[in-house]
Amino acid sequence: MSLDTTVAASSILDTVHGRDWFYEFDFPGGRSTKSYLPPEVAGIHTTRLQMLISALTPIIGDPWAAHSVIDVACHQGYFASHLARLGCDVLGIDARAEHVSDTRLIASAYGLNNLRAERRDINTLPHDELGKFDVCLMFGLLYHIENPVGAVRLARALTRKVCVIETQVVPNMHGIVDWGSYLFQRPMVASFGIIDETEETHAPEASTTGICIAPSYEALLFIMKKVGFSRVELLPVPEGGYEQLTAGKRVMVVGFVD
Repeated sequence: MSLDTTVAASSILDTVHGRDWFYEFDFPGGRSTKSYLPPEVAGIHTTRLQMLISALTPIIGDPWAAHSVIDVACHQGYFASHLARLGCDVLGIDARAEHVSDTRLIASAYGLNNLRAERRDINTLPHDELGKFDVCLMFGLLYHIENPVGAVRLARALTRKVCVIETQVVPNMHGIVDWGSYLFQRPMVASFGIIDETEETHAPEASTTGICIAPSYEALLFIMKKVGFSRVELLPVPEGGYEQLTAGKRVMVVGFVD
């Protein structure tokens, strides 16, 4: 490595470590970025990462470098960078320009030529524009958007092998409802909850529109099966995992394309 390259790499790392991040990125030499999340919440990321790697390892096998990944709503590139460090060819997309910039900075800090980031809005993204990927990630997105059904349809269109979705879920409701007449009734198979983030759209982790339609776990399974995933599995939470996942208030599921 030339002196100029060494200086440039050092400058990038100084930039990364000169601010707080949503995640704790670990770097050689024991240095890590500081997360601005409270310590009791920060564990969500390590639990999700552990679940993701445990799920993908037996599914895609070795070598990791033989697989392509798209991270939908990649945020700052935490999961995308981990998969890229394992060798996958990764594309991260996000609606917020600052997240795309952060992901590119993280890719540079790790020296990852196999991690790219582009600004894309899933609300307007044509389903066939980006092609298909062996693995599609959709973490922390469904409960921040107006059209979760459309997002899952997009995920299916992007997926060649497996899609891993992680989301907050709301309590489920079921029952029988009149459907045009008391003489014609239909079962309610699952439910959604409307969450108001209209005063928080400026926040980097909130909705871009403020209207959030969050699925129940049962609704998520129903949607994934109806849009074409051949089977869907709930991932187990490791012992000592983040409390929201342990309690079933968040879930991580894998959708397979056979």
